[in-house]
Amino acid sequence: MLSPELKSQIQGAYSRFLEAKELKPRYGQRLMIAEIAKVLGTIKVDEEGRRAGEPAVVAVEAGTGTGKTVAYSLATIPLAKAAGKRLVIATATVALQEQIVFKDLPDLMRNSGLNFSFALAKGRGRYLCLSRLDALLQEGQAQSATAQMFEEEGFRLDVDEASQKLYTQMVEKLAGNRWDGDRDSWAQELDDAAWSRLTTDHSQCTNRHCPNFQQCAFYKAREGMTKVDVIVTNHDMVLADLALGGGAVLPDPRDTLYVFDEAHHLPDKAIGHFAHFTRLRSTADWLGQVEKNLTKLLAQHPLPGDLGRLIEKVPELARELRSQQQFMFAACEQLADFKAGEDMSGRERPRHRFVGGLVPEHLSEMGLELKKGFAQLNDVFTRLTELLKQAMDGEGSVGLASHQAEEWYPLFGSLLARAQGNWELWTAFTTEDPEDSPPMARWLTLAEFGDIEVNASPILAAETLRRNLWNVAYGALATSATLTALGTFDRYRMRAGLPRSAATAVVPSPFHHAEAGVLRIPDLKADPRDVPAHTAAIVRELPRLVEGSRGTLVLFSSRKQMQDVFDGLEREWRKRVLIQGNLSKQETLNKHKARVDAGEPGVLFGLASFAEGVDLPGAYCEHVVIAKIPFAVPDDPVEAALAEWIEARGGNPFMEIAVPDASLRLVQACGRLLRTEADRGSITLLDRRMVTLRYGKAILNALPPFRREIE
Repeated sequence: MLSPELKSQIQGAYSRFLEAKELKPRYGQRLMIAEIAKVLGTIKVDEEGRRAGEPAVVAVEAGTGTGKTVAYSLATIPLAKAAGKRLVIATATVALQEQIVFKDLPDLMRNSGLNFSFALAKGRGRYLCLSRLDALLQEGQAQSATAQMFEEEGFRLDVDEASQKLYTQMVEKLAGNRWDGDRDSWAQELDDAAWSRLTTDHSQCTNRHCPNFQQCAFYKAREGMTKVDVIVTNHDMVLADLALGGGAVLPDPRDTLYVFDEAHHLPDKAIGHFAHFTRLRSTADWLGQVEKNLTKLLAQHPLPGDLGRLIEKVPELARELRSQQQFMFAACEQLADFKAGEDMSGRERPRHRFVGGLVPEHLSEMGLELKKGFAQLNDVFTRLTELLKQAMDGEGSVGLASHQAEEWYPLFGSLLARAQGNWELWTAFTTEDPEDSPPMARWLTLAEFGDIEVNASPILAAETLRRNLWNVAYGALATSATLTALGTFDRYRMRAGLPRSAATAVVPSPFHHAEAGVLRIPDLKADPRDVPAHTAAIVRELPRLVEGSRGTLVLFSSRKQMQDVFDGLEREWRKRVLIQGNLSKQETLNKHKARVDAGEPGVLFGLASFAEGVDLPGAYCEHVVIAKIPFAVPDDPVEAALAEWIEARGGNPFMEIAVPDASLRLVQACGRLLRTEADRGSITLLDRRMVTLRYGKAILNALPPFRREIE
């Protein structure tokens, strides 16, 4: 039972917060605080202070406008501090991370009376590498002579005038303490390609051996993390830490209370974290470069001892592997029947999927040879990086000066990371799946310039999350506006592997949906399964349907249909439409807002990524039009493999997977309409299956309780 002291502390903090902000208590918010405290405030511990007994996990669906961040922070901060644990808040997006760190938590500290410290934990790739910046500013002089041989490893040192200006500006701001080396705090937008030259990853970082270690932005941020009560990070960093056994980057899971905000993303993030791919032709080209570069390196630097002997092994290994890659490419090209199709983001991705994850025997045998070859290459590069570490430390008789080792380490670290990635892919591609667990999805994708991408991915992350997260953590909360599907947590339990003991709750949104909005289902006289007829009907009816709305968001399940509708509209009407993909997402939204602010009607055409996480309050979105029930892309290889596995076990994949997933996506899409309690508007669904088919009615009944107008 929750102690009276803790209960009083949480209630007092909530009362003070409401009073200071002149807010009224929200029923859903109070309910959420109570649910969290009930589960995470009554955890039994052993003599060492570690959780004893069943996993302590609670999943709370909290509708838009509940004030989730305030609710879970007010509950979990006192609970974590009382238990002597660290609180890790993980989100799926950088935007929410920054909102929590720069707005929500400071606001809470000022107004609740709670005393706590917090820090933002981001991956290494968000921070400037000073050594990279130094090398780029020197434009390939002296220390970078070797790096020039490894341009394909990301060590390009040619610097144009604009880049030179940017890098000089960075140095000046760093020197004047006007920038901390964090990409997100640089005033201007930084191009991904430009930034990638300025940052590094763990495989290339020389750590304390780096001459810039004391000034390193990443390690300064990491040091600050060890002393705080609350760490705000992202799902990917938590998963990366758990993959290393937990406690490597973030606190030990056994001493951590986790909050997963936007938790509906966690299962897919976990799948992505353990998915592998390689491109056959580009990897063969890379191996050719490795052979050429290391042969040249040996000619320039005759090396004594183990270092020389190991480097001498690489050209021959790379040559053999390159030949095997080419044989594999020819075999895949001959075998694959690439079927055209879009992925979930609307990109064209022709694929060949291996049914049931079963790879033909001859491909599997070739894959095993590649696995063996990359294991050897991996071993050589691992031993080389260890020797380079020794040389940097001045240990042993490696026969290489420490400054030379410092220059070489990032190059060989990069080679090691790529060899390891290929070894992991071929291991996943060729390993037999255990009988009692879901198989891997395995497929080929036709990539740019005729290359072939080989993919292997888990189809469920449930067991991984159960084993590495829920069963190990001191306690955990999963929360989002969309965790249930068709009114139950069954889908999320299956996808996320929630323990049987996990508590679940749905707390209501403060929005009065029936007063604020209307849900219309007109009769277009066209079945969405007949795509040309449905598209023609949308082209014909859309201008009439959205007449009078200042801001309209039209959501499609297919890029092709979105483009066809746009092309079919009258030229004059097209001028008011901004279509996803022509500009960046943020630029598109900014242009739309500017248009509405200027008093002109604005229409946004978007795909799945516009159906979630897009915040267009008030006039910016008075009407949401949804072209059809957002079923998953039918040729998505992971979803297809999951459906196969469920069917093989006697289940119904359409009712167990497709319908609940579509229901969840539709709830997210409808969530774009009401962003504040003052918002008003309408939703139009252009899919009659919602009222003519049984599963459609189930999806309809799971939507927020808007007023309904059905023709």
